[in-house]
Amino acid sequence: MRKKITIVGAGNVGATAAFIAASRDLGHIVLLDIVPSLAEGKALDIAQSAGVYPFSVRVTGTTNWDIAADSDIVIITSGLARKPGMSRDDLLFKNAEIVRSVTKQIVHTSPDAFIIVVCNPLDAMVYTAAAVSGFPMHRVMGMAGALDSARFAAFIAEQAGVSISQVSAVLMGGHGDDMVPLPRYTTVGGIPLTEFLDAQTIRQLVERTRNGGIEIVNHLGTSAYYAPAAGAVRMAQAILHDEKVLMSCCVYCEKQYRVGGAFVGVPAILGADGVERIVELELTEEEQKALDISVAHVKALVEKVKTVL
Repeated sequence: MRKKITIVGAGNVGATAAFIAASRDLGHIVLLDIVPSLAEGKALDIAQSAGVYPFSVRVTGTTNWDIAADSDIVIITSGLARKPGMSRDDLLFKNAEIVRSVTKQIVHTSPDAFIIVVCNPLDAMVYTAAAVSGFPMHRVMGMAGALDSARFAAFIAEQAGVSISQVSAVLMGGHGDDMVPLPRYTTVGGIPLTEFLDAQTIRQLVERTRNGGIEIVNHLGTSAYYAPAAGAVRMAQAILHDEKVLMSCCVYCEKQYRVGGAFVGVPAILGADGVERIVELELTEEEQKALDISVAHVKALVEKVKTVL
């Protein structure tokens, strides 16, 4: 039976995600937005691209949540994007309102769906979707780890002069300036990163990864969208195809990594049951301390979100 993916928000991230998901034949794509005709127009454009690079799935644009009923996966991209001078945290309350409204619709129309959240501040928005939906934790997750590790991998590949397909980057923590890239567990063709690059260069790449989002905002005047969309669709594909893929993503941790109940980025295996397992790496004292700081920031944002839910 053909799967169904609803992507909420027909802006840059949502439309790009719809295009990638359609081009990979992942299932019937529903692109939904509150702006009249926006999703319809972009869906038509995407559908017509199949005449050049063929795919067989339908792409439907709509403002009507009934069209999204019984979706297998819902990707939430709707929300305000960052502008120059803004942090992800600046978007907190407005985007919490949007995610809350969208999640209520998901519960009503697709009560068995998996939810993948893309909008910022990511970790707090994943909490919002989980709290409002009441879905099991393994069915609610966030894209950020996939994006952050992809950025880290891209910078490494460029610096080391290797194909990015050879880079396996590991990154943990919240999706913010205090995220925790882990060079010790990052490899190039299975060989530790430290064998390719010196410590100073690695530190520079870690710092560039932490600031990767604002670097793009400063160029574009708005948030990134190609890579975030790709990250969300890659997660959806892993679930729909039961791929058992190990990737960094924002998932609920309790005892793992001493998190104590929060959605944060960690290595996890995604398959037909959503988040099927969290992989616990042995961290050094310094790495654990950095993760603790990042988790504390996430929890502080969540406490603010709780005041408006």
